[in-house]
Amino acid sequence: MKKIIRQYILENLLFTEDEQALQDDDSFLDSGIIDSTGVMEVILFIEESFDIKVNDDEMLPANLDSVNNLAVFIHRKQAVAA
Repeated sequence: MKKIIRQYILENLLFTEDEQALQDDDSFLDSGIIDSTGVMEVILFIEESFDIKVNDDEMLPANLDSVNNLAVFIHRKQAVAA
């Protein structure tokens, strides 16, 4: 899951294939990787890729601000849906 997320961020937001350009715990917001539009792109990506729905009250940095945060959030959403 982390590999899929990292690959998406690298290719679509950082426009690179350099794996070293992004660590799993790098903050997307603090690093300037994404802005509010980028957040929406990431949400659309994870909804489509992992078959989950991100509710408005879940659009928080704690859920969406790094590869690690996204992976934990997606895992939690999938576990609840199962």
